[in-house]
Amino acid sequence: MTSESSARERRIAFLAWVAVCLIWGTTYLGIRISLETMPPALMGGLRWLIAGALLTGYLVLQGKPLPDRSRWKGIALMAFLLLGLGNGGVVVAEQWVPSGLAAVFVATSPFWMAAVETRLRDGERLTLGTAAGLVIGFAGIVVLVWPELALDNAGSRQFLLGVLALQVASFGWALGSAYSRRHARHDNVLGTTALQMLAGGLLMTFVGTLRGEWGDLWFSPRSGWALTYLATVGAIGGFVAYTYALRHLPVSFVSLYAYINPVIAVALGVMVLGEPFDSRIAIAAGLVFAGVA
Repeated sequence: MTSESSARERRIAFLAWVAVCLIWGTTYLGIRISLETMPPALMGGLRWLIAGALLTGYLVLQGKPLPDRSRWKGIALMAFLLLGLGNGGVVVAEQWVPSGLAAVFVATSPFWMAAVETRLRDGERLTLGTAAGLVIGFAGIVVLVWPELALDNAGSRQFLLGVLALQVASFGWALGSAYSRRHARHDNVLGTTALQMLAGGLLMTFVGTLRGEWGDLWFSPRSGWALTYLATVGAIGGFVAYTYALRHLPVSFVSLYAYINPVIAVALGVMVLGEPFDSRIAIAAGLVFAGVA
């Protein structure tokens, strides 16, 4: 590969990263609206099945090959980590956590990524600056959850359960990203993403079926449009852009999208859904964002 083509790939990867920042910042609102009429596991399952079917259909019509069977196990593992745990945890949490606040909690993803990288033989080493960032960011999380820890009611317990789900989501996303960067770097981006979406959709639909969610599934015009947006722009556009950026830019840089998403998500949550945003949330969010500095 020439230096010119490599530089071009990095420029495209940077634009892809910008797209991830913008697109995924809006998906928190889309998830919250979809959950108004759809149970969590089936909503996630339908989103990824629709997205995977559309992307697979496009590739077939274009005559482009899908990954061969030797890659299916790895793709299934990425689907479990990135979609099952990563996205699934966010969907579960947004039943009880406001969409903007959920995005703030997911901003801890770079912390988990840094932790995962330090445990890998070829990973990025933990520096003093990174450690300081982790401590500052964690302080922001403590500020957010501390009032809920002092309350003993159903709402507080559900909120804390949502916070736990978001940390599981962040950890799963970190593991999946590290695996994807090392073991799927040379796979075809679109083909791998298509099968990953189908696998993740089947997994989440299976979980929803086991939980008996079909009886609670219905669509309103509002939730239907939200699901359509999530399955097209949010899933195909965002995920393809993320996968490309992850292959050509440092993990630590790509992970910074998680600090930009909350700004968009909080603004949309306040304006569209009237979600709360007080001084405590502002201070906590500021601490989390400061962790990247």
